[in-house]
Amino acid sequence: MRLFPLLPALSLAAASCSMQPTPSSLSGSWTQPVPGQPGHVQGMQLLPDGRARSINMRTLLYRSWQLDGKRLTLTGKSIGNGNSSLFTTTSTIDRFSRTTLILNTDGNREAYTRTPDAAGR
Repeated sequence: MRLFPLLPALSLAAASCSMQPTPSSLSGSWTQPVPGQPGHVQGMQLLPDGRARSINMRTLLYRSWQLDGKRLTLTGKSIGNGNSSLFTTTSTIDRFSRTTLILNTDGNREAYTRTPDAAGR
């Protein structure tokens, strides 16, 4: 049995399942369904220059992000009930591919899907 023709296909399949995130590959818009609101999404936009923006979250305003290996740190401002506070959240990237991002924050796992930007990326 010849395995050599299968090696490129196996390598491509493994790479599409999970890859090492880099600032460049992680940049983009990541969304998830809003619980209890079918058809609505929320999430974050990670800009290449380290800035971050919230997507459809008026009370959680992301400001910046940083990647250190498989640790994603988001900073921002939480606004609600007349109070506001600054926050920093560090999550472990459990899984990452071109289209999927799964973050683990203190045992709470959240899945995000890449949303194409205006250029279709």
